[in-house]
Amino acid sequence: MKPVKTTVWDSAEYLQSDEDITIYLNDIFSTNDTKLIIAAIGDVTRARGMSKVAEDIGCGRESLYKSLSQNGNPSFDTIIKVMSALGYRLIPSHV
Repeated sequence: MKPVKTTVWDSAEYLQSDEDITIYLNDIFSTNDTKLIIAAIGDVTRARGMSKVAEDIGCGRESLYKSLSQNGNPSFDTIIKVMSALGYRLIPSHV
């Protein structure tokens, strides 16, 4: 029997439209899982271009990658800046 060949799943490869990204972020934010939300913001940032977003927020690309990785711990300020650079903002759900 031949071994099964697998590849690592990368969500960023499937986030091709603004609609895809909005649906993805809404679903992830509904989990209230901080680590998952940070990773998802990282996925979206990679889909849109990590270098461009890093430049837009005045941060080094490597530093942004690290902050938004699975084990990253970005400041709230970084999250707000990244979300803004991506064209999103955080608003209360009752608005």
